[in-house]
Amino acid sequence: MPVTMNRLNAKQVKDIVAEGEYPDGGGLWLNVTAKGSKSWRFTYRWNGKRPELGLGSYPAVSLADARRCAEEARAWLSSKPKRDPKDLFRAPPPPPESKTFGEFTEAFLNEILPDFRNAKHQQQWRNTLKTYAAKLWKTDIAEIDTQHVLEALKPIWSKKRETARRVRGRIERILDAAKAQGLRSGENPARWRGHLSTVLPDQKKTRVHHAAMPFDDLPAFMAKIRSDKALSARAVEFVILTATRSSEARGATWDEIDLEQRVWTIPAERMKANRPHRVPLSAPTVQLLKALYADRRGDYVLPGLASKKHISETSLYKALDRHGAGEFTVHGFRSSFRDWAGERTNYPREVAEQALAHIVGDETERAYRRGDALEKRRALMDAWAQFCGTPAGGNVVALHGT
Repeated sequence: MPVTMNRLNAKQVKDIVAEGEYPDGGGLWLNVTAKGSKSWRFTYRWNGKRPELGLGSYPAVSLADARRCAEEARAWLSSKPKRDPKDLFRAPPPPPESKTFGEFTEAFLNEILPDFRNAKHQQQWRNTLKTYAAKLWKTDIAEIDTQHVLEALKPIWSKKRETARRVRGRIERILDAAKAQGLRSGENPARWRGHLSTVLPDQKKTRVHHAAMPFDDLPAFMAKIRSDKALSARAVEFVILTATRSSEARGATWDEIDLEQRVWTIPAERMKANRPHRVPLSAPTVQLLKALYADRRGDYVLPGLASKKHISETSLYKALDRHGAGEFTVHGFRSSFRDWAGERTNYPREVAEQALAHIVGDETERAYRRGDALEKRRALMDAWAQFCGTPAGGNVVALHGT
């Protein structure tokens, strides 16, 4: 049978006072209580049940308003696929609390940075964002768009290329996190591929080679360094003799050094590969360390002006400048060592790579090679110290690995 619609009229709805339920048709009902209050409800069939939806009280919701709501509910029920009308009238969730980019970034960094093993890396995240994303700091994070990101990146995109790439990636990660927490919607305006790549010049990735002193020039340079009484010169000498990274050498502490066993053990947290590394100490290196130990002040082998800090990298570069090697880098001495080992000795490649704390072989090979070839590396480092201490033009002993 056809359903009779619109049974009520506005005057009836206004005048009805008797308690009861009054149908308007199509599932719409007017409920009147014993006290005379009136409200609308909509009934329908869903999964074998007859749920009800409250549509509001009369007269705040008029007859026309109630019919309009009921019509929308029936439309949902007849759609393909069917949709439950309760979702139509469910109250939307309250909007998330707005935050500025700076507020969100501070909270986000407090969450993720403790997982970074390198304190310097943690500080770089904070410093680069505060310095180069300063224009975003007070902007509502939900409002940040492509133009905001470009205003932050363009001033440094060509002048500080590596920094600019890192800042862009960090902004992208922060905006992704904000979206995951419901503070943003839509695409990420800091995305590179297919977005910023279309408006910013491409920065071709180039391999950065640290300027390295030719190893044949090292003996003469070492003689100059050894004539310098400054601590910075001792630091350069220590870096050269151990073929370690500048940060590893400058951060060395006396409790890592075993002069009796002639071994320096660098803990995992100070190594790039996040695993401990043993450095065999040649006789000249031990002699250097004993002299430093006699004048020690604090825990660091190479202390800075403040005894609770180690020497700065700037100090090492000043030592290079003083002795005519300003065009080279401290890190480049590792390359000098590697070139010498490959061209002037017969030590296996794996031994030279292990001396530089490089990971050698694939995962399976490393699983079977548990040792670190310490004694083989000791012979190599003794040969390196002998080469560095050979006067220019002096007799050079042929060096052979075993």
